Amino acid sequence: MNHKLPLITLGIVAASSPLRAQPEVAPASVAPSAPADARYCLRVDPIIGSRMETIQCRTRDDWASLEVDVDQEWADNGVRVIGPGGMPA
Repeated sequence: MNHKLPLITLGIVAASSPLRAQPEVAPASVAPSAPADARYCLRVDPIIGSRMETIQCRTRDDWASLEVDVDQEWADNGVRVIGPGGMPA
């Protein structure tokens, strides 16, 4: 009976520990390079009165015309880059 308690405890600890350590992936600090006509998708503030997150995809030039620096915003709000033809870059 004395040996059952440590075995049960050991089993619980082993079952609750991760099977292998997952490396942490650091987010990219700048947007990945892509062709000039690629679209960069960023999270933007929701419309007033809504809680729905909005993602907009625009070219670097389009974002620049809205005074958004894609490289600066990418670490916090970057989602993906869509290349020419709608394929992920």
